[in-house]
Amino acid sequence: MIGGPIIRHLDEFPENEVVRIEYEDGRSSSILERFLTILPNFVSFYNRWDPGMMSLKHGHRGDHVVFVLEGEVTIGDQLCRKGSHIFLMHGDRFGPWIAGPQGCELLGIIAGEGGAFWSDQDMTDYRDLLARHGAKQIAVPRLQNVAAWKVRRDSLPGPDPEGGKG
Repeated sequence: MIGGPIIRHLDEFPENEVVRIEYEDGRSSSILERFLTILPNFVSFYNRWDPGMMSLKHGHRGDHVVFVLEGEVTIGDQLCRKGSHIFLMHGDRFGPWIAGPQGCELLGIIAGEGGAFWSDQDMTDYRDLLARHGAKQIAVPRLQNVAAWKVRRDSLPGPDPEGGKG
C-alpha cells in the first residue's frame, strides 16, 4: 500500500516514439506513447497514433483493455471508433492495427507484466502490409520513463536491429 491515490497529469509523462514507419514518398507515421504506471503486475499507458499508422498483430503479457479516446482504429477487420472498449485476454493476439484518417488516441491498461509478443508469421504479415502501402518500419529512440527492471529488447513491437521477436 502507498497510502492513497497517485494523481498526475498526462503532461507530466515523457512521450516515447515506440513505433515508426516511413513511406516511399518520405512521409512518416508514428505511435507516441506515455507510460503512466509501470509496476511488475500492472501497466497503464496513453498513446497517440498518427493518421494511417499501422502496427502488427500482437498480444501482451496480461489481460489487456484498450479504450479509444479520440479518432478511430481498425483492429483486424473491426472498426473501433471513439468510445470503443477493446478487451484481450492474456495469451491472445489482436491486429493488425491501422489508425483512421485523423489518427487516434488510446488508453491502455494491462493487468500483468505487459510485455508484447507476436509470432514470426505476425511479423511477416506486418512487413507485407507495410510493403503493400509503400512503407517500412524504421528505428525509434530508446524509451524514457521506464523502470530499469522493465526495459527489455522485446517489450514493444518496435524494430530489433538483430532481428529478434517478442
